[in-house]
Amino acid sequence: QKILEKYHDLFTLHWEGVIGNMCAPSQAQWEQLLTNCSAFLFYGMERFMSHVLLNWLVAMNIPKCRLVILLDLVRNKQSYQRITNSDIHKSCLRIALERPTETAMLLSLTGVGSVIATQWYTNLEENAERLETLFENLLSFGKTTGQTIHVLQE
Repeated sequence: QKILEKYHDLFTLHWEGVIGNMCAPSQAQWEQLLTNCSAFLFYGMERFMSHVLLNWLVAMNIPKCRLVILLDLVRNKQSYQRITNSDIHKSCLRIALERPTETAMLLSLTGVGSVIATQWYTNLEENAERLETLFENLLSFGKTTGQTIHVLQE
């Protein structure tokens, strides 16, 4: 929340979304957020694709969304229990489609211009540092996404 407030004026006059533990977004809310944005940020627990329906996502056309930032793959005891209970009802192929590379490919096929995503499990604090670096370089310094990723890799 603090990071969003810090960079709010640099990015846009209008932020829209779901923040905190208010509620779990419905599939209709996910669709509305993705189709009506130029940039989409997911900062949450477990795999982003475990929160949306695969059939719904692959049928979407979201070319207005130029950038998706997925700061996911955070795990705690509660999220691990939720994902374990969810995964037992999925095929191995479906679970494989939720991995970072496959998620980026699926988002690209729907029309998203660029995808920035974590590749391995992390914690909320490390993702907060990544988000701060991303916003600082993209918004304050005006760097391109490629230049910003290079900074993150260092």
